[in-house]
Amino acid sequence: MTSEPLHLNTVSLLADLTGALFWPDRSLLIVSDLHLEKGSSFAAKGIHLPPYDTAVTLKRLKKVCDRYRPESVICLGDNFHDTGGPERMGKADRDTLENLVAAYDWRWVTGNHDPELPDDLPGRCTTEETIGALTFRHEASRHMVGGEISGHYHPSARIRTRQRYVSGRCFAHNGDKLIMPAFGALTGGLTVRDAAIRAVLGPQFDVLFLGPKRIYRFPTDGLC
Repeated sequence: MTSEPLHLNTVSLLADLTGALFWPDRSLLIVSDLHLEKGSSFAAKGIHLPPYDTAVTLKRLKKVCDRYRPESVICLGDNFHDTGGPERMGKADRDTLENLVAAYDWRWVTGNHDPELPDDLPGRCTTEETIGALTFRHEASRHMVGGEISGHYHPSARIRTRQRYVSGRCFAHNGDKLIMPAFGALTGGLTVRDAAIRAVLGPQFDVLFLGPKRIYRFPTDGLC
C-alpha cells in the first residue's frame, strides 16, 4: 500500500510512501526538506559525498508529481541545503527543476537552511501559507495550533519486526499538528522520541512509518 489516509483538523489527507503528502480536495501536494545541493555544500567543506543527491531528489519529486498530478505544490522549507545551493546546481538539474515548477502552481516556504531564496528561482516564495483549515510552515509552532503542517525535524522511528529492528522516516501527527518526513535523498532523521518533537506533538501521537513497500501505522507506545 503506497499511501495511507490520515485526518488533520477535519481535513482528509493521503500520506505517500515517498514522504510526500497529498490533499485531494485541494489537489495540493506537500513535500518538505529537499535539501538540494547538500552534497556540493559538504564538498565545499572538504567532505566529499557522491554528487547525485539533487538529481535523485528531483527524480523522486517528478515521479510523485506525475502520479498525483496536483494543481499546486508546496515545499516546506530547507529546499536547498544553504543559500548558495541554487548557484551550485548543474544545468541538467536546474532544467529539471524549472520544468517541474513551470508545470504547477509552485510555492516555496523558506526554512532555516534557506532563509532567502534568489529572485530568479521560479515559483512563489513565502514564510508560511494558510489554505482553508491548514497552515504550512517550516518549523512547528510551540503553541496550540489546529491544522499545522511543518517539516524541519526529519522525524524517524524504530520498529521491531519478527526478524529485526528497522529504522526509517515517518510522518508524526496528533490530529492537530503534523510533522513531515524529509523528502531529500541525503537527509538524516531525528527520532520521534526526542524531546523536541514531543514538545510539539505531546507525549502521545501517531506515527506513519515508511517501510520498503508500504506504510505502517503505530502509536508512540508501539515504537522501540
